Amino acid sequence: MRSTHYSRYTGTEADAIDLDQLMSKLSDFLLQSGFEAQRYGFHEIDFERTMEQLRRAVLEALESDNMIPPELRRQMEENPEQADELLNQLLQNLIERMAEEGYIRVDQPPPPQPGTGQLGEDQSRQQTRFELTDKGLDFLGYKQLKDLLGSLGRASFGRHDTKELATGVEVAGAPKLYEFGDHLNIDITATFSASIKRNLASPTAGQPASAGSLTFPLDLDYRDLYVHQSEYQSSCATVLMLDCSHSMILYGEDRFTPAKKVALALAHLIHTQYPGDSLHLVLFHDSAEVLPLRQLARAQVGPYYTNTREGLRLARRLLSYENKDMRQIIMITDGKPSALTLEDNRIYKNAFGLDPLVVDKTLKEVARCRRSGIMINTFMLASDYNLVHFVHKVCEIARGKAYFTTPYNLGQYLLLDYLNRKSKRIH
Repeated sequence: MRSTHYSRYTGTEADAIDLDQLMSKLSDFLLQSGFEAQRYGFHEIDFERTMEQLRRAVLEALESDNMIPPELRRQMEENPEQADELLNQLLQNLIERMAEEGYIRVDQPPPPQPGTGQLGEDQSRQQTRFELTDKGLDFLGYKQLKDLLGSLGRASFGRHDTKELATGVEVAGAPKLYEFGDHLNIDITATFSASIKRNLASPTAGQPASAGSLTFPLDLDYRDLYVHQSEYQSSCATVLMLDCSHSMILYGEDRFTPAKKVALALAHLIHTQYPGDSLHLVLFHDSAEVLPLRQLARAQVGPYYTNTREGLRLARRLLSYENKDMRQIIMITDGKPSALTLEDNRIYKNAFGLDPLVVDKTLKEVARCRRSGIMINTFMLASDYNLVHFVHKVCEIARGKAYFTTPYNLGQYLLLDYLNRKSKRIH
């Protein structure tokens, strides 16, 4: 007879570390936008995708927050000659836990060539790469949203409330006569009352026309059906436009990584609180492209110029396929429009000042969005005088809003704006 023997699980030092806390500390590293590469001048190196870089980032997080278990620290102090080995084992166990719990996916490196020995094994380990999984992205979005809403205090999530009524589950108005297509949330009282009134007003067989009476079981007719009404809650389609031109990492400041975090937080908010809404991500640079959310962690800055018009055109096309009550574009940028896609698909570029041709074409695209019923809200990470005037012109045409923010309060402004529009009644 088969038997199973169990022994006491002793675990490892890595089990004493809160993995959620560690992932939160690694968020800047996992979502970085190329700022480090620009700082050190090595644009061709992918700084954040090798296992060696991940090990260094984990080590920095452990040391900066004093997260190394006390027992392991004591062993390292008592045996200095084994300190490196113990620390490396801890890092290896933590990375294995991250992979086992589905936060990252490790790509196996090619096997070392015969005869290379230890050198080949070291090179193989340094070339091992990893990817952030959908679970990892969802977790980072949840943590970012929690941090942002925590800094806002009490906030009502709203539900796209309007002044209109519709049939639904939550009762918020007087009953209405059932019409084809309504939710069959029958108002029993109103339905029975209508049937009783109709039967009392109509004579039955064998009785005088003036003496109507009830018969059981009660005769229900189609015209007796009444349904509950609830407040009609509209849906919203959003395109989040992220500027990834080179200016987003220039001037000693990383502006693109905070924008990516806000995108993750907004996606998590919509997914968990407003499943009827939709969110698309558009990157605009020399041109524009749709970015699937699962690829957001890998997005980095580049190419160099800012083709705002092409981003708006792409966003407008995406929203044209959405059958929603509200459609909006949220644009996060820090620079003036400096590129334009011509009719023959050539890219016209001018980074010096506000080019009249680029500005004119961009504002015309803003007007097309307005005619299509699309609102544009702009979150500007710069405060140049000419740029401020341009942004106010965009808002004037599109009847949107302009927010002049910094990378540190971008998320608070954007989420407050989104939540406020959800909690306001639409008249």
